[in-house]
Amino acid sequence: MLKFRTVRGSLRLLAIRRTSTATAASPNVRRLEYKPIKKVMVANRGEIAIRVFRACTELGIRTVAVYSEQDTGQMHRQKADEAYLIGRGLAPVQAYLHIPDIIKVAKENNVDAVHPGYGFLSERADFAQACQDAGVRFIGPSPEVVRKMGDKVEARAIAIAAGVPVVPGTDAPITSLHEAHEFSNTYGFPIIFKAAYGGGGRGMRVVHSYEELEENYTRAYSEALAAFGNGALFVEKFIEKPRHIEVQILGDQYGNILHLYERDCSIQRRHQKVVEIAPAAHLDPQLRTRLTSDSVKLAKQVGYENAGTVEFLVDKHGKHYFIEVNSRLQVEHTVTEEITDVDLVHAQIHVAEGRSLPDLGLRQENIRINGCAIQCRVTTEDPARSFQPDTGRIETNIPFLQNVLNNQQFLAGTVDTQFIDENPELFQLRPAQNRAQKLLHYLGHVMVNGPTTPIPVKASPNPTDPIVPVVPIGPPPTGFRDILLREGPEGFARAVRNHEGLLLMDTTFRDAHQSLLATRVRTHDLKKISPYVAHSFNKLFSIENWGGATFDVAMRFLYECPWRRLQELRELVPNIPFQMLLRGANAVGYTNYPDNVVFKFCEVAKENGMDIFRVFDSLNYLPNLLLGMEAAGSAGGVVEAAISYTGDVSDPSRTKYSLQYYMGLAEELVRAGTHILCIKDMAGLLKPTACTMLVSSLRDRFPDLPLHIHTHDTSGAGVAAMLACAHSGADVVDVAADSMSGMTSQPSMGALVACTRGTPLDTGVPLERVFDYSEYWEGARGLYAAFDCTATMKSGNSDVYENEIPGGQYTNLHFQAHSMGLGSKFKEVKKAYVEANQMLGDLIKVTPSSKIVGDLAQFMVQNGLTRAEAEAQAEELSFPRSVVEFLQGYIGIPHGGFPEPLRSKVLKDLPRVEGRPGASLPPLDLQALEKELTERHGEEVTPEDVLSAAMYPDVFAHFKDFTATFGPLDSLNTRLFLQGPKIAEEFEVELERGKTLHIKALAISDLNRAGQRQVFFELNGQLRSILVKDSQAMKEMHFHPKALKDVKGQIGAPMPGKVIDIKVAAGAKVTKGQPLCVLSAMKMETVVTSPVEGTVRKVHVTKDMTLEGDDLILEIE
Repeated sequence: MLKFRTVRGSLRLLAIRRTSTATAASPNVRRLEYKPIKKVMVANRGEIAIRVFRACTELGIRTVAVYSEQDTGQMHRQKADEAYLIGRGLAPVQAYLHIPDIIKVAKENNVDAVHPGYGFLSERADFAQACQDAGVRFIGPSPEVVRKMGDKVEARAIAIAAGVPVVPGTDAPITSLHEAHEFSNTYGFPIIFKAAYGGGGRGMRVVHSYEELEENYTRAYSEALAAFGNGALFVEKFIEKPRHIEVQILGDQYGNILHLYERDCSIQRRHQKVVEIAPAAHLDPQLRTRLTSDSVKLAKQVGYENAGTVEFLVDKHGKHYFIEVNSRLQVEHTVTEEITDVDLVHAQIHVAEGRSLPDLGLRQENIRINGCAIQCRVTTEDPARSFQPDTGRIETNIPFLQNVLNNQQFLAGTVDTQFIDENPELFQLRPAQNRAQKLLHYLGHVMVNGPTTPIPVKASPNPTDPIVPVVPIGPPPTGFRDILLREGPEGFARAVRNHEGLLLMDTTFRDAHQSLLATRVRTHDLKKISPYVAHSFNKLFSIENWGGATFDVAMRFLYECPWRRLQELRELVPNIPFQMLLRGANAVGYTNYPDNVVFKFCEVAKENGMDIFRVFDSLNYLPNLLLGMEAAGSAGGVVEAAISYTGDVSDPSRTKYSLQYYMGLAEELVRAGTHILCIKDMAGLLKPTACTMLVSSLRDRFPDLPLHIHTHDTSGAGVAAMLACAHSGADVVDVAADSMSGMTSQPSMGALVACTRGTPLDTGVPLERVFDYSEYWEGARGLYAAFDCTATMKSGNSDVYENEIPGGQYTNLHFQAHSMGLGSKFKEVKKAYVEANQMLGDLIKVTPSSKIVGDLAQFMVQNGLTRAEAEAQAEELSFPRSVVEFLQGYIGIPHGGFPEPLRSKVLKDLPRVEGRPGASLPPLDLQALEKELTERHGEEVTPEDVLSAAMYPDVFAHFKDFTATFGPLDSLNTRLFLQGPKIAEEFEVELERGKTLHIKALAISDLNRAGQRQVFFELNGQLRSILVKDSQAMKEMHFHPKALKDVKGQIGAPMPGKVIDIKVAAGAKVTKGQPLCVLSAMKMETVVTSPVEGTVRKVHVTKDMTLEGDDLILEIE
């Protein structure tokens, strides 16, 4: 008895009762005994194996899987009732082609029938015969039919005999290139090579000329041999721009043949189907009739049984040509099932049991087209890289398929086999956000390998989030920015000068955390407190929140966009002016840039919400200062020209940087049009007496000019110094939140507010609000414990009056010294800093000049050099790159000139820069850079991106690559960003308003053979896993040789670091002083030069290798 289900007016086969023993075949055909199948083995893997297992389960048939050693964990093995290993020791593909093993498994486990699936052995007549010889039914055509249809030449002859039109081609496989030449001479180009014993696009090559013939013949033969075990080819005339239409047929053992209509497979890439549609769109009904009739005619001619596909090409004139029969189930069989409601796998199994098609209710008059269906093949190929196969955690072709489905030509149903080649816009892929997966990837990486940003000390973040004070509802009160927007920079400066009381600039958002926390505070934590600041501190002169080191560090270590930080903070704090630190002609970098880059930078910064530009130069080099001032002023910003302070104007013996020096420089800056004059005391060297002298003199000389004083509290005298400045006529002083003040940071906001309260200098800032603000930052600071200077420093130090180390650098030097193994020698580093400063001529010390002095100091300590020794050996030493470039004049000319004879000894014949370094640089083509970035990153590039790349090309490139892999890290709180979640920890991540992820970390697996660990998460209730390479496990045991100090030709690393460039190779002739390689450590680069003349015998390093001090770099003989 048959059981059917009626669906949309057609019949869908579901099951047959197992008690039936006879067929209801028509009287004019032979009757065969019905033999129920109780156990089916699928000689295949993956989705087709699972598809057949599903059909078997629906029919009550037991299932058997086979698998290769590499497929031990694959799903098809788990979906079967039984599973057995085949092809032990063989490669994956070869295992599924190993007929003896497959037959052995079938016989040993009482398998009734084998389904071949598609691919592998599905069209191998010898496999069908092997099954038959073993007494196991083959669910497919007979071995003889498989053989005939698998032989493209014989199939072609059968088609001709059946009266089915064919494409002109060879009658037999060709055996030489000469035969291909002869065919081309007869039929002309284009022609196509096809594998004689397989399909799927392999062994197939189109040739358009004699010049292409030999190469394509060789490639097609090689592909066919690898794919099908036989390289035989035949040649056909190539039909240009045809439609590829195939007809699904089904036959039984009684001679019944029917068709289930057609599928359009025209959308192809390299002759492999990408999209299949049933039925074919806009197909002429008469053509459909001819195609289906010829398919049935051909099947009857060969005595076809079971499922198969007859494939045709249809040219532009509507003529159809037979090309081949696929004597198996096709990948795209499902679209035919959808429109006919016939389960083809059910039908295959029943036909193999001996059922006739009429038994199954399958008669041609009952087969109807109901609707349409489309199948898109999702492949593990990346369309953005010319469909290169992807492995591991993969990119798929889904974005490409989305473009296909939205294409107007596709929607119009007028595609042919050249559709993909003729529509390059299909490859303009919109990058998928995939934010959740990228976040999990990052969290998994941190859980396995630790923080992605370098951690100076081992200290865990505070487990609790900081407390955000209550913020009033509604917009914040008006502030000084409202005056600036209304009256412009000049009116703003007048308002500042006329203001009663002392004004404060809050540095907590930049310089304070640069000084105390290595600039590591994230936008995530700045945004939390910003609304409170806007509502509580509207009387502030400004908030310093941008520029300086924050720009570089944001991208390099925090993986966030500095421009986005500015944009988001501006939105949250609309009423208080924002202030940035501009390094004159260096903008926010450490080198000189073309003038147009500096001007464009200031313009875009102003557009994004920056108000006040504090312009300084590390050497007080006037040409650099003037360029920065002009750039900021042209952008419409408030220009605050800053004089960098060093020395001690109250000490008559310190004559280089005297009161007269500072007054003269101030005259130049005021003459150049600065709106505000700043004294930038980077090291906290301004003693109260010096404050009174300097500020009083400036106030007397410039009574209408606002004066702004910046200092650091390293010595502990910061509050006293700023009060002295205020009493002497300063309009603005810099402070930081109490919990972020002191030591190398700025003086305490609360102390200045309290000390001036009720006096003519009253700041107007509510002290109780300062307490709440400080409480937030105390909690936030705990999140950055691994970067906190208190890990290695316990207090400020008055020795700053001797070593003159700037506050921000003091902290960084401390961390650098620890990272380079010099932690116990920090006292020596500070002493060396004094000597290095004197060696270089007693410099103004602020980034980048302070970095130059620091690099030289650490170099001297690392190599055990005194000042006298360093100067004596200057011709042979490989000084840090920053020192060499300073002496060349790359950052400008220091007050008093360059130190001699040191400069001549170090530079030798190296070029020297005269005058302002940036003046000789040609303008940067920003449009060309934008185009280059767009091509590299494949997405919309903003003007902000272009400037980031102009300032820090390598850092920006790494930032873009990192964020493309790991996703929106700004959504993570700081503890998760730094150390990831703990196992079983549940947390929420808000991607955007109304879009929140609920995540739970579940487990980390053991190491696999590839050096990876699988990290398991629950994401919004669904299990997700991420494969992460274990960096430590991947490292091979390696002991690098050390350079022997007594062997002159052995060149060792002068410091620990990473090899970023190798400038010579083995066999190269080198001269004394010639650069050999470049090392980098903590942003300090050192060019290792040759101490001798000779020939490079051997290079012991490679690029990106990490070296310890004295590791052997190369040998010279």
